[in-house]
Amino acid sequence: MLTLPNILTLSRIAMIPLLAALLWWPGWHAGYIYAFVLYCLMGFTDYFDGYLARASGAVSKLGIFLDPIADKIMVASVILVLAAQGVLRGPYVGDAHVIAGLIILIREMAVSGLREFLGGLQVSVPVSKLAKWKTTLQLIALGALILGEGLPNWTFAAAGVIHNVPHTVGLFTLWGAAILTVVTGWDYLRVGIKHMD
Repeated sequence: MLTLPNILTLSRIAMIPLLAALLWWPGWHAGYIYAFVLYCLMGFTDYFDGYLARASGAVSKLGIFLDPIADKIMVASVILVLAAQGVLRGPYVGDAHVIAGLIILIREMAVSGLREFLGGLQVSVPVSKLAKWKTTLQLIALGALILGEGLPNWTFAAAGVIHNVPHTVGLFTLWGAAILTVVTGWDYLRVGIKHMD
């Protein structure tokens, strides 16, 4: 049976192709503003469906299954499209910012595989506070990178280089998320290794 939280999660998954389509043209600034609004709406539904499920006692197995998948598909889609369109490029290190996105994607796949393995052993791995901070930084980073493409004139000069404010915030927080991704991924791996022969 579909509950309201599950419907919100499914709607978030259904919006991902539209979000990716809006991000496809870096020169279309209005499209990136629309994408930012949609991205924020998706983030709101992510918070709201979890809140509703807990408040109404409607936490379901379907919701437990769908919610993390929806988050991972959204994050992976945004990172891949932004990388493909050259948005994960910045001053000083150029395209190397793609590495931060790659670290996040690798960790998401590895932790998903680890959770699946441990689930077969009836071992649950709770989400740590640090992992929640990682997710928060990741969502802020991607939102800021999207907003930076929508607001190309929000700039400042530093060391003779013109920086876009949201884009710069996005790159810094993306690296922060990547660092936390490595730390939390290692924590999950240490738990998993204890259950491997």
